[in-house]
Amino acid sequence: MSMEKNFQIGGREIGKNQPTWFIADIASSHDGELDRAVELIHLAAQAGADCAKFQHFLAKDIVSDVGFSQLTEQSSHQSSWKESVFEVFQKYETPRDWTEVLVQTCRDAGIEYMTTPYDLAALDIMDKYVGAYKIGSGDIGWVSFLQAIAKRKKPIFLATGAANITDVKRSVSAILEYNDDLCLMQCNTNYTGEVSNFSYINLNVLRTYSAMFPDLVLGLSDHTPGHATVLGAITLGARVVEKHFTDDNSRAGPDHGFSMNPKSWREMVDRSRELELALGDGIKRVEANETEAAIVQRRCLRLKSDLEAGHVLQESDLEALRPKPVGSVEPWQMNMVIGKVLAKPMRQGEALLLKDFL
Repeated sequence: MSMEKNFQIGGREIGKNQPTWFIADIASSHDGELDRAVELIHLAAQAGADCAKFQHFLAKDIVSDVGFSQLTEQSSHQSSWKESVFEVFQKYETPRDWTEVLVQTCRDAGIEYMTTPYDLAALDIMDKYVGAYKIGSGDIGWVSFLQAIAKRKKPIFLATGAANITDVKRSVSAILEYNDDLCLMQCNTNYTGEVSNFSYINLNVLRTYSAMFPDLVLGLSDHTPGHATVLGAITLGARVVEKHFTDDNSRAGPDHGFSMNPKSWREMVDRSRELELALGDGIKRVEANETEAAIVQRRCLRLKSDLEAGHVLQESDLEALRPKPVGSVEPWQMNMVIGKVLAKPMRQGEALLLKDFL
């Protein structure tokens, strides 16, 4: 698997052979309160997040109230909302005059500040504050907007939920025309948090992306419960993980229920760091912590009886037993020593060494 085009954000290199970079999407979990947004940044940092991300949209510029009111059937997570889609989006906008406070809070907490902009005005406002942009799955078909972001020449994280491979090729091509610092993220945009969603996350798409776009960094934007999806994605080569973040899953609001909390976020990061160590570099070797095991568990050729110097060694003289001292003859080397002449007398049970022959 190849992911050769690494990039940097805030001095951190992101890409192949680097630790996974974790984005805490605070999104609407601030519940319209600046103090909550500030607290969530600190909690995310303490739990091991590398970045706190907000979503900058204005309801009037992202959803059509008329359009949603005309939908006759709605089975998504939005169907359970007690208010209209437009009203919910309006309620959970991230005020743009919070920006300097949020940016400074991220600096104080030691993590990056990032946004998903949903309109050109947000892009203009946020550009001086961010080191990278996230593009939500819903905008994968808005090519002119993708290119407007790409022209800012900052790393881009592109989620690909609710899209087919043609959509992905088109959007990646549009971005790469102006910017090759791109992380391509597998995503499933069902936000119910139900266990059944494991059947749809389709992590092997990461293999497809790796083959199709071998130079891109891969990532995962995830909404499934627990850690299985994240650990699987890292195993398949993802080096960026985005999950929603809250302090309390029982709070009312569109994102709290399926978000990670400080405890589960810390568990996710800790398990991921263990996995990264366990994955290694792919070179098969006797590892430093098993050199003793290579002696005590492997077999070498030992004498079945006492033998005199000058004895011509026969297979019937030998048996394969543990341990295998360094330099001793292994069973697979039997044909190399049969017919050799012993240079010295040897006792029953001694290990044969290659230097023991004339």
